Amino acid sequence: MSEQRTALVLGGGGITGIAWEVGLVAGLAEAGVDLSTADLVVGTSAGSVVGSQLTSGTALEDLYARQLEPPAQEQVARMTRAVLARYALAMLRARRDDVAFRRRVGELARKAADAGLTPTEDERRAAIASRLPSTRWPERPFLVTAVDAESGEFTTFTRDSGVELVAAVGASCAVPGVYPPVTIDGRRYVDGGMRSATNADLADGYDRIVVLAPIPRGVGPMASVDAQVTGLVSRVAVVSPDQASRTAIGRNVLDPAAREPSARAGRAQAASVAARVADIWTG
Repeated sequence: MSEQRTALVLGGGGITGIAWEVGLVAGLAEAGVDLSTADLVVGTSAGSVVGSQLTSGTALEDLYARQLEPPAQEQVARMTRAVLARYALAMLRARRDDVAFRRRVGELARKAADAGLTPTEDERRAAIASRLPSTRWPERPFLVTAVDAESGEFTTFTRDSGVELVAAVGASCAVPGVYPPVTIDGRRYVDGGMRSATNADLADGYDRIVVLAPIPRGVGPMASVDAQVTGLVSRVAVVSPDQASRTAIGRNVLDPAAREPSARAGRAQAASVAARVADIWTG
């Protein structure tokens, strides 16, 4: 019997999504299910940060402890009504054409950054770097998703792309209208979550797949987790926040003050999903 290949898909969900995913992974490891051994890791937006952390070789308990630290002087960001309205308009004008939608939100991102309505690229680079235990790509397969802000084309970065890990993760986390696009080789890139909050279909071909999805739903051209895993021949487990975790996360996923409760809620939720995840991962 051939060896079963495993894939861990880590979805987007802001600062609280990072914390919830780290808490969940730490709790699952405590229950005997170590997702950090995945043969492939796919990271989108917040998930790209978590993927970088998990593949860095840093102990899970240390990663979890970092999520419990006070937010210090981190700035609170949010998706304003004006930005959300522009997203809705982009969806309407794109007429369910996913590339056209991503092109429009990319334009939104570029205009907001050029007008000084977002932090600078240097400021965001420093913020992203502070969240990564290592700025070196891992040896094992790790895919970081992003979107070309001008063409709307979806792309992935790997250790073979010749792109710095901090830049790749920064691009994947560049929420249009909130954070600036990241410039890589003369192109500007935004959040990979503009295609899907998880991009779980990138794990197609792996035998056992676990998807951690802080935001499982899809909106308009942005595909849901269910839509992407339906039809995969792999064994798949999707875990999204339960009611207690949703309460801890709150209404603003970009609020550093919600990091600690989100991490603790993710860890607590692990107990209720451990058996189901273990059945997929090692069963």
